[in-house]
Formats: sequence, C-alpha cells, structure tokens
Amino acid sequence: MSQALDGSLPSLTHLDCRGEVHMVDVSSRPATVREAVAEGWLRMQPVTLALVLEGRAPKGDVLAVARVAAIQAAKRTAELIPLCHPLPLSAVKATIEPALDGSGLRVEVRVRTTAATGVEMEALTAVSVGLLTLYDMVKAADPAMTIGPIQLLCKQGGRSGVWERRDG
Repeated sequence: MSQALDGSLPSLTHLDCRGEVHMVDVSSRPATVREAVAEGWLRMQPVTLALVLEGRAPKGDVLAVARVAAIQAAKRTAELIPLCHPLPLSAVKATIEPALDGSGLRVEVRVRTTAATGVEMEALTAVSVGLLTLYDMVKAADPAMTIGPIQLLCKQGGRSGVWERRDG
C-alpha cells in the first residue's frame, strides 16, 4: 500500500466509517487554485505515426479532434466518474506530441480550477479520452495500437500542497 504525503497510510476518503461509499463533503474546504497534469501514450507502428503527423489520416485532422475530445472530457468528468464533484474549470490545455523514440504519441493535459477539491480526475479523464479518440481515428490503419501508461504527473493546491511523480 502506498503512503500519504506525510508518510502515514492513507485513508480511503470515499468510504465512511461503516465502509459505505459516499461522496466526500468538501463544503468546509476553502476554494483555492488547483492544478493537475496527466499524461498517456498511444503506441503505434511508425507508418501510422507518419500518417497522423503528415495529416494524411482518412478521418481528417486527428490531432485537433483528439485535443477537443480531451478538453470536452475534462469538462464532463463528474458525469463519468460517479463520486467526482462537478467543478468549474478555469483552463484545460491538451498537448499531443510524437514520442521521442518514434513509437507513437504522447498526450498531456493540464487542468486548472479554483475550487474546494482538486482536478486530478479531470486531467486523467481528459488524457484517457484523448487517447481513445486518437485510437478511434486511426484504428483502421493500425488496430494493434496500445494505450498506456496513463498517469498523473503532478498536482498542486489545497491542503496537500504540491505532489510530483518521482519515477520519471
């Protein structure tokens, strides 16, 4: 089991004292600026990557559609993840770039809000939907593509402060 930021074992905040699922009450928390960044990968054949980067995909501008899908997903996260709070998002930036080794595409999404809870789930959901959109748009050319890993890179704001992934 992983440890909390202070080194203690974390509690599962979506479980009450009886072990029943509930939505966390954040009404006593102050609204602060919060930001989260997540990333994910779509691995594909080099010829498929070239098709995307050169704008020759049959379904059009694959990268633009995936960026819009990621932004839309961030905005709708509370509709998809049952215990997420609906949040007023201040900014969502989706970036898609080729992997340095030429093995596919990397999607990174940065989400920002001023609220009583963080935006990690919005960033992760946005990355996931961006990757799925990319897959959908080029699956005819390369059905063997793989998605992942998808991971949180960093988050800041609120009572837990700054957290950054340390494993690269």
